[in-house]
This record gives sequence, structure tokens and C-alpha cells, in this order.
Amino acid sequence: MLFNSLVFIAGFLPVVLLGFILLAGNGKQRMAAIWLTLASLVFYGWWNPAYVPLLIGSILFNYLVGGQLLRRPSRTVLVLGVATNVALLGYYKYTGFLFGTLDELFTMGWSLEPIILPLAISFFTFQQIAYLVDAHDGEVTEHDFVHYCLFISFFPQLIAGPITHHGEMLRQFRDDATFRPRLDNLSLGITVFLLGLFKKVIIADPLGEKASPIFAVAADGAVPALYDAWTGALTYTLQIYFDFSGYSDMAIGLALMFGIRLPVNFNSPFKAHNVIDYWSRWHMTLTRFLTAYIYNPIVMRITRARMAAGKPLPRRGRMSLGTFVVLVAYPTVFTMFISGVWHGAGWQFVVFGLLHGCYLVVAHGFRAWKARQGWALDSTNPLHHAAAVLLTFLCVVVAMVFFRAADVSAAMAMLYGMAGLSQLSTDFDKSDFLTIAILLGFVWSMPNIQQWMARFRTALDARPQEGWLPQWLPFASWSPTPVIGLAIGMLGFFALAVAFSVAPTEFLYFQF
Repeated sequence: MLFNSLVFIAGFLPVVLLGFILLAGNGKQRMAAIWLTLASLVFYGWWNPAYVPLLIGSILFNYLVGGQLLRRPSRTVLVLGVATNVALLGYYKYTGFLFGTLDELFTMGWSLEPIILPLAISFFTFQQIAYLVDAHDGEVTEHDFVHYCLFISFFPQLIAGPITHHGEMLRQFRDDATFRPRLDNLSLGITVFLLGLFKKVIIADPLGEKASPIFAVAADGAVPALYDAWTGALTYTLQIYFDFSGYSDMAIGLALMFGIRLPVNFNSPFKAHNVIDYWSRWHMTLTRFLTAYIYNPIVMRITRARMAAGKPLPRRGRMSLGTFVVLVAYPTVFTMFISGVWHGAGWQFVVFGLLHGCYLVVAHGFRAWKARQGWALDSTNPLHHAAAVLLTFLCVVVAMVFFRAADVSAAMAMLYGMAGLSQLSTDFDKSDFLTIAILLGFVWSMPNIQQWMARFRTALDARPQEGWLPQWLPFASWSPTPVIGLAIGMLGFFALAVAFSVAPTEFLYFQF
């Protein structure tokens, strides 16, 4: 079931919301939580009921293992629990890729029936691994079965994130005030949901229609013309921006309708002035997970080994090349390799992860060099900042080519075309660049939804930076006024009309 489908918006959501209001409005918070859990299982099973037992089994297994770790922490139990989750994800996501790669290398003649990837398995696997690790470390404060089931299965974040953390969700479920229907939450939630829907169906989907034919040319082995290649790369980059941003907004809005706040997962990443900043803005909860459960443990283990060997701790601006490689470059590249593999089973995703790992190493190295020179880490010169934003964006576009391409060779064909190495002439509409320029101008200059609605609390622990709009045009910020309501209503009506008139398209992150 898709957020942008008629069956969800006009069928599933009103029924679930009505049931929640009836239960929670009568003080039956526990029953409201159970109702949302059951509704979430129906939502998940709408795609393929056969995989509902897989989700339920995963929840039961991790709940029991987590309880055992809370009662008696055991590294052996933790390793078995984490390994089971990774093995389940590996079987469904990487078996076909692994066997296909081995068959290509050694021509073994293996044939394997396609394994259908269960929706959301990458997301709920990471959530539950974090729960097990924290249970072992004594950082889990609640182990209520109903709340745990809702934490994993809650439908607004189940399919494509954000990757919520048990600490931020279970404390909301524990608070009776959470499950109390409130008109302000409902109005804020509907607003954010409709704006996200507008991004998806009005902006992202038409961009996808322009990008797909160009990437198809590359997939067929041809090198697209210079203009076509850049059009394809830029339209896809903008497509995934508005698609993922739209989904993140819709998830936050849906959760808010039920009084639950999800963490911000998207914070104007194309405004980033380096790739470090980019990953603090793009898929923020994935970055949080990778940092807390992969990068930090690696760095801590290496640091402890160095201390045990009598080596001094590094200081900013005083780090040798060897120390930088061991403490920064290696953990960063390995973590981004995991990020690439998590996104998909294919060598193009491996390249995507490693490429971003190299970007990050260069960014960290440049900042370390500036610290050694005694320079400011970030320039206050507007021209320098604009150049840094543009360079970061171009790096992101190159990586997105691998992210979108069918394989590495198709990605390289796109990059050859972008470098002007094609013998073909332009086959696609040149007016597309005006659309691209307008959208980039909007992305780089306008505040995001969290900034626009900064006067009101829509997301968990959100601290949006104040943009130019509230300072220069304070009346244009979101407020519960008839003018703003009319504007949102018109945008929402337009988005709903389009969504209901065509077959719904999947969000791009559904495939991961």
C-alpha cells in the first residue's frame, strides 16, 4: 500500500484514524497502541500477505533476545542475535547477487529462482540490531511487548524510514499524553502530509519520466549525448531529492496525526557545503545508525588498541598521515561501503558507497589540513560558500549516477556522456534545462518545510535553522490562518487530483 494511492488516502487512513480517535479519545491508550500495531500489519500485508509472518517472526525473535540481554547481558547471545538479523537480510537481499557474481567469475552454470525482497527488511533489521546492542549495553529502559511491536511496525515509518531509535519512540508510547487525539496535531499532520504528497506526485514523478529514458539508453550500452547525459543525471538527482523529501514529510505528517513525532530524516541536503555536511542532512537517521553502531565502535576499538600500545591520542591539527588513515580514512570508507551495500545488491551500489567514502576522506583531510594551518574550517565569504555548495552538489550528482544506473557499465556510459565523449546527438527536449534550473534555484534558496513551520513542533527534536523567509517576510511563514489554509488546500487538492487520476508510483526508497 502506497501513501500516494487512493486506497490508502481514502480508505485505509480514515479507518485507522477513526479507530484511533475512538479508542484514545475514550482513554484506552493501550488499546489504541494495539489498534495501530494491527493496522500496521495490515498495511504491510497489503503488498504481500505471505511476508507478514516474516515480520512478526522477526519482531518476536528480537523481542525475546532483547529480553534475555536485558536480564543477563551476554556477548555470545548478542552476536547470535545480530548475526541472525544480518543473515536474514543477506539471504533475501544478497543471495541472488552473490550467486550471480560467482557464476560470472567461474562460469558454474548456476541458476537460482528470483528471491523477492520483503518490503522494509533493510529498515526494521537496522532498528532491531540497534535495540539488541543497546539492550546488551544496558541502555534500553523499556521492554513492553505492545510498545516494541508498534515501534518496529508503525506504518508511517515501516517501509522506507526514518530508521527510528527505540529510545525516542518507546518513551513516546510510554507517555499517555501521546495517545490523545488533538486537533492541532491533526491539522499540522495533514499539512505536512499534503505538502509531501505534492512533492511526490507533482514534482518527483514527472522528473522520473524524463530521467528514465536517458538511463535506459546507457543501460543498452550507448553513451548518451552531452546534453542528454547531464539532463538525465540532474533530473534523477532532483527526482530522488523530491521523492525522498516528499516521503519523509508524508511519514512525519502521518505520525503526527496520531500524536507521534518521528525524527527529521531530510534537511535540505543540497545546501550542504561539503560531503560531511551532506550526510548530516541526507537520510539523517541512516547516518545516525551507521555512526553509532559501525563507525564509532571501529574508532573506539582502534583508539583503545593505540592507547594500550602507548601511542598518544591525536589532537586536531596534530594528526600524522598514518594516524589519519587508521582513525579517519579506514573507518569512514568501511562505513560508507556498508552504506552502499545496504542500499542495494549490485556493484553500482558498492561503487556509490566507496565513492562517498572517498569524498568524506578528502573532506576530513582538507579540514584537518586547514586546522594544521590554523585556518578557519569554514569560510564566511559568500562566494567561497557558494562554490563549496556547487562543488558538493556536483560530487553528489556523479555518485547518484551509480545509484540510479542498472549496473556499473551503464553508470560509466552516463559519465562518459557527461564528459562529452559521446558520438550521439541530442535526442531529448532541450527545454528540460529550464525546469532543472528553476527547481535547483528553489532547492538552494527556499526554506524546507521544517523551517517554514518552525513556530510549531512537527518533528521529534527538530531544531530548524531560521532561513531568510521568516526574517524578511514573517507573514509568509506557516500559521493557522485562512490564507495559509486556502493555499495548502489548493496545493493539496491539486496533488490529490493527480494522485487519484493515475496509477500510484512507488517511492524510490521502497526498493531498499
